[in-house]
Amino acid sequence: MKNRIAAIFLIVCTMQLQAQNNSAALKQKIIETVDKVEAQCIAWRRDFHQHPELGNHEFRTAKIVADYLKSLGLEVKEGVAKTGVVGILKGGSPGPCIALRADMDGLPITEKTNLSFASKEKETYNGQEVGVMHACGHDSHVAIMMSVAKVLSDMKKDLKGTVKFIFQPAEEGPPEGEEGGAKLMIKEGVMSDPKVDVILGLHIWSSVEAGKINYKPGSFMASSDWFSIKVKGKGSHGANPWLGIDPIVVSAQIIEALQTIVSRQSELTKAPVIITVGKIEGGVRSNIIPDDCAMYGTIRTLDPEMQAEVQEKIKRTVTNIAEASGATAEIVFDTKTLVTYNDPVLVKKMLSSLQTAAGNDNVMESEWQTGAEDFSYYGTKAPAFFFFLGGMPKGMDPKKAPPHHTSEFYIDESGFKTGIKAFCNLVFDYMNMK
Repeated sequence: MKNRIAAIFLIVCTMQLQAQNNSAALKQKIIETVDKVEAQCIAWRRDFHQHPELGNHEFRTAKIVADYLKSLGLEVKEGVAKTGVVGILKGGSPGPCIALRADMDGLPITEKTNLSFASKEKETYNGQEVGVMHACGHDSHVAIMMSVAKVLSDMKKDLKGTVKFIFQPAEEGPPEGEEGGAKLMIKEGVMSDPKVDVILGLHIWSSVEAGKINYKPGSFMASSDWFSIKVKGKGSHGANPWLGIDPIVVSAQIIEALQTIVSRQSELTKAPVIITVGKIEGGVRSNIIPDDCAMYGTIRTLDPEMQAEVQEKIKRTVTNIAEASGATAEIVFDTKTLVTYNDPVLVKKMLSSLQTAAGNDNVMESEWQTGAEDFSYYGTKAPAFFFFLGGMPKGMDPKKAPPHHTSEFYIDESGFKTGIKAFCNLVFDYMNMK
């Protein structure tokens, strides 16, 4: 009996040692392959940066991506959600389906950097000619994921399952009057056929040092609700305000009162809330009280329940203030994104994969982020994990790093290797858990 137990113990130990050796060999192969693809990754990124395209117009980008995925032997679907591309890589043996997502669109911003590959592109946006720039790092996301496709296709026989590469258009929002982005990708079946078991994504971040990774279990990035408020009063001469109902004064009262929803009506120890009025329109002349006034803004929350509660509080506040002055108000909400939620169980399982890619000291848990991401919609269909990849030059003060969505936005390319390794490690580690 003792000899039998000893034999079983020896077999188990041998199997564990073999698994460890196989895992170490895979990790080393990933490192070697990533080193080879780094230069091409940077070249792709610079090309995409020089030729940005707005949401639902990513025709050139999508063609480059699709042609490359086809050259790797992947099954490729084009024209998904307008200009999206989906590539399917089947491994050497059965297993789960892991989706990786990269967004492709630029922003209507005129670039002011001194980069040799700075964008000079122009497009028509909402009826106006504008400069176009990759001012949020989506060019980096596309280049990194094309590189991941190369690494994983070279190691296809070692994959235990399927990898679905999702190249998504219009993360920043589609043109007015059009559908687009993650919601349309899901509507057109990107999370099925084959059914996605888990989805992963990253975002390059200009205030996190290159080579580092930030993450957070649970609520990570904010929901984004856009709103419009139209106050209807009664016009009058500026010298006789009592003969009218001044919608501009009512609007001013509303703007101030909205902030009390944050400071006095929201449980901020539970999650942060931000209400911003970014645009106001009313009147045509200094001495004329207009009939109406309109304002436009956004709500950011990190809790789905609070997202709904804030909308109700805004309706109540706006309606009552308008009525108190004899005016009326119309409020319209447009939910752009949900809370980006990282499945805590998934994060716990996969944290070591990120640490292998970047080093234990370079993977740090983040605070809440009040920026928003439509990656959040994928998390309603499968467990999701979204993290930040550092893009700030080493040693720079994060407060001085050019912010996202600005004309001077800048990314250090030295951290791209970390992003490629992170995705590859996540894929292999998750497949080998099953």
